[in-house]
Amino acid sequence: MKKRIKQLLFICKHNRFRSKVAEALFKKHNKNKKIKAKSAGTNPDYIPVAENVVKALKESGIKKINRKPRKITKGLIRNSDLILIAANNVNKNAFKEYNKKIIVWKISDTSQGNYKGIINRTRLIEKRIKKLVSVLK
Repeated sequence: MKKRIKQLLFICKHNRFRSKVAEALFKKHNKNKKIKAKSAGTNPDYIPVAENVVKALKESGIKKINRKPRKITKGLIRNSDLILIAANNVNKNAFKEYNKKIIVWKISDTSQGNYKGIINRTRLIEKRIKKLVSVLK
């Protein structure tokens, strides 16, 4: 990545699982404190992050997470150098007008009650985060 990344924005549909997990894991693994991360949803329903997601993150060493979903705003997009869509149900073309670097991880959603599904996706996200962090150094 040629342009220096200072602000990363993780996006999913509701900002209750995939983008929240990606943000938390990025903050855990990122050693370059000049790079900040936030997450948001294209269509948040404002239901707090489920206990199963919190529990899965604890298994990954995350003790605390902001459980309140955030709606994506033009300001969040404008202030980001890289948009990372951590979902298979968010259209990257919705962000083309902002002329930002966009990466898409086609990660499917799962029921908040499906702990095994949450764990599997959390591990997948963590693997991708570690790879991303190594590239952004």
